[in-house]
Amino acid sequence: MRFSFTHSHAFQGGRLTIEDAEATEGSCVVEFSDGSAMIGEWHPDGADILLKIPAYRTAKGTDVAAQSWRIVQN
Repeated sequence: MRFSFTHSHAFQGGRLTIEDAEATEGSCVVEFSDGSAMIGEWHPDGADILLKIPAYRTAKGTDVAAQSWRIVQN
């Protein structure tokens, strides 16, 4: 599964695209619009997805702490 965010970081209300939505849970690729990419982890939670993103550094050098997000599919 691949999660592609439209910004350099995830935030509440932010948009993203999900590719290979039929994949089994576990490891995934997380990409941000600045070219940052890392391996995350995802798990289904009812109709939602729980996504864990490890700590990373944006292309401009901003450190972002590890976070967990609930992805609500519209």
